[in-house]
Amino acid sequence: MPEPWQSVGSVGVGAVLGLVVGFVAVHESLSVRVSADRVVLGIRDSSQEFARDQVGLVVRDGRQLVLLGPGGMELAREECGLPWARLAEAFAAHGYRWADEDPHREEFRRWVPGMPGLPDGADALLRARAAAREKDAGADDARELRGELLGLGVVVRDEKGRQYWRVAGR
Repeated sequence: MPEPWQSVGSVGVGAVLGLVVGFVAVHESLSVRVSADRVVLGIRDSSQEFARDQVGLVVRDGRQLVLLGPGGMELAREECGLPWARLAEAFAAHGYRWADEDPHREEFRRWVPGMPGLPDGADALLRARAAAREKDAGADDARELRGELLGLGVVVRDEKGRQYWRVAGR
């Protein structure tokens, strides 16, 4: 191909690839809608909606946005790339309590197989979640298993490839 068309073609291909990557990033990132009566978290093609009375505290935990219920049970934990100052302002403007650190952070214990203190069935779920997290396509399984653990009253957080847990309400 002659030179002027080669350069134009390269720029065009680069622009198309940039747009595709941009759309994928937007699709994969968290969106947050806050109002006086509810919070809606959207990611990928799904959304979670929480009524105002369900949300006791909104927390920044590293790069994750966490919603805690009034009793300390975790309602949601999502990776968040949104500006933290704007999020804090939005939640405060609608009357939600905000914290820059999880008040239950010291309660989390590192999970190792067979660890005592877990409710019945939680160890097996944590094992399955650890295996799912090691697979490339296991993110949805890990998310589902996290929900199962929450049903048992076990809150899970991940840090540096490790699982940490706490029992809510203790």
